[in-house]
Amino acid sequence: MRVQTSVVLLLAAAACLAGTPAVFARKPQSQDIIETAVAAKSFQTLAAALTAGGLIDALKSEGPFTVFAPTDEAFAKLPAGTVESLLKPENKEKLVAILKYHVVSGKVTSEQVAKRHEVTTLNGQDLKISAGKGVRINNANVVRADIMASNGVIHVIDEVLLP
Repeated sequence: MRVQTSVVLLLAAAACLAGTPAVFARKPQSQDIIETAVAAKSFQTLAAALTAGGLIDALKSEGPFTVFAPTDEAFAKLPAGTVESLLKPENKEKLVAILKYHVVSGKVTSEQVAKRHEVTTLNGQDLKISAGKGVRINNANVVRADIMASNGVIHVIDEVLLP
């Protein structure tokens, strides 16, 4: 029940913060990664997962961080019941490992990402990077890059990365 309350509060905050779909273009440097993602309205599942994993404060800290952020549609591609299962308190350790697999220490822009073949995530595992017709992180496509936040950068991806 505590997780549901946190999710409701986080979604209420999203409703208050969201102005227009072009929210990224309005204040990219004044909001942190969490505020930027919540304001976009496309990362509600990610926000709920970060809340359940207890990682909100970490990603609101100074950083800098690079987040490969799966959209709500990316989470919807997972097998039925996967998200709900991961949000349960007894699966917090697994959820945190998955979430940390989406985060890299430091601010890595798309230009820097495209020059690398891999990056090490906060969970200690590497993500493979390939560039050609766009940039891929493991099997996910980067669909929007370089969304700047006060404590890092977000790259939007179309798949959930699984370690």
